Amino acid sequence: MNSTILQYSAQDRYMEAFVRNFIFVLFGIMINSINGVFVFTFFRSSIFYNDPRYILYIHLVINDMLMVFFSVTLSVMAYAWPKVPFPFCVILLIITATTYNNTPLTLAGMAIERYIAICKPLHHHQICTVRRTYILISLIWSVSVLPGLADLIVIVIVRPLSVFTTGTLCSSTNVYNTPYHEELSKVMNGLYSSVVWLILVFTYCQVLVAARRANADKSSAKKAQSTILLHGAQLLLCMLSYITAVIDKISAQLLLDDRKKVTIPNYFITNLLPRLLTPLIYGVRDKLFCNHMKRLFACKLHIVKVESTKL
Repeated sequence: MNSTILQYSAQDRYMEAFVRNFIFVLFGIMINSINGVFVFTFFRSSIFYNDPRYILYIHLVINDMLMVFFSVTLSVMAYAWPKVPFPFCVILLIITATTYNNTPLTLAGMAIERYIAICKPLHHHQICTVRRTYILISLIWSVSVLPGLADLIVIVIVRPLSVFTTGTLCSSTNVYNTPYHEELSKVMNGLYSSVVWLILVFTYCQVLVAARRANADKSSAKKAQSTILLHGAQLLLCMLSYITAVIDKISAQLLLDDRKKVTIPNYFITNLLPRLLTPLIYGVRDKLFCNHMKRLFACKLHIVKVESTKL
């Protein structure tokens, strides 16, 4: 009797893990496929190559695709590979954290570019060059990797070096489980969020002032205001990831039996969904990018029809 109960319990846990990972992988593929359409459109339309605005935008899309890939990979590995080599796990966690931090910093960079375009239009081409845009992207990656490196340094200092020869469950809560990591995470998240919010508020106020000037381009200024507000909404979506662990802890205490009913939608809403909405809203909203995407795929569809009629 006891063995039968244990067998059914093991089967339930297996099915729960399978369903959870299947859902995450399915949505991950869907999100990256949709975002891949925007990446394909960018690289097939050379008009975007020399525009810093679109370079930053496609960097945002590619970064979110990487974030989804590594995030889903870690989720699957937590069930399929319970003893991941510690050094490999730390590398994956650092990459995932870096791509996560890249998003708000890229949004801040895009807001600054719109601020320069509206408030300093005569100097826009001199300041916002393609070369400087790629330098900014390199700087974003350099700054974003710092929290992950700081977590690694804390591990080296606090824990014995022999831990790097062991296997571990690859999750940030399991690897970064010291009080120092918790405090470091609070400081870093607060610092990054504060800097990005200050940039967004500053650029929005400056664009708002510029829009009220008599000689200002009212249409461009209004679009820039909407764009920066959209960046703020995107940042709020990205910041939902901060509360994932909190919701999981609350659900573990209140819903011990049905925790999976909370963790799956929680992960989807706070991690996967923002990575779809962030590029999708901005790309569809941009008329130039949207028109090129329609022409490109209309052309592809026409070619397919012609080839099919020849056959």
